[in-house]
Amino acid sequence: MTRQLPSWYLSLVLSLVVGCCLVLPALKARAEDLPVRKAGLWEMKVVKTGSSLPDMTMQHCTDETTDKDMSNTVSPMAKQVCSKQDIQKTATGYIADSVCTVAGVAMTSHSEILGDFNSAYTVKTSAHLERAGKPLDTTTTVEAKWLGACKADQKPGDIVMPGGFKLNVKDAEKLKGLLPK
Repeated sequence: MTRQLPSWYLSLVLSLVVGCCLVLPALKARAEDLPVRKAGLWEMKVVKTGSSLPDMTMQHCTDETTDKDMSNTVSPMAKQVCSKQDIQKTATGYIADSVCTVAGVAMTSHSEILGDFNSAYTVKTSAHLERAGKPLDTTTTVEAKWLGACKADQKPGDIVMPGGFKLNVKDAEKLKGLLPK
């Protein structure tokens, strides 16, 4: 029996793919300056304002190569949809600015990335979106904390969302087909 996913799950998956497209490739530009997240299970609380997507908490299992692989996978997508991807190191972390267009939606975003990537980090993103002349401003905060080793049934790249829906970020190539043209 095929399980029907709620529409907000599909929206979330697309949001995650687009979010990866916006932040990770910008970070890749200066990857030698960036710390790699500590291997293991990370809890990520996502709080959005100005959006119909619900706040949520998810878990992401990672290892030493997962973040690099994620960046290498989404970088080609970001190059196709983003005209600007800048990152600067600051005294407390990083600042990333992007201008992208996905499915007819133009988005300008500014992200502040703070934390040590061993125990906790925070990403605060302000975005201005335009679709058919209709503006929308959103703010997304991701608070991530390291929980310990991944669970026995998890492999690096697994993201477990509310309700137990699991996807692996290494399947991002397959998810590209879900993005509207």
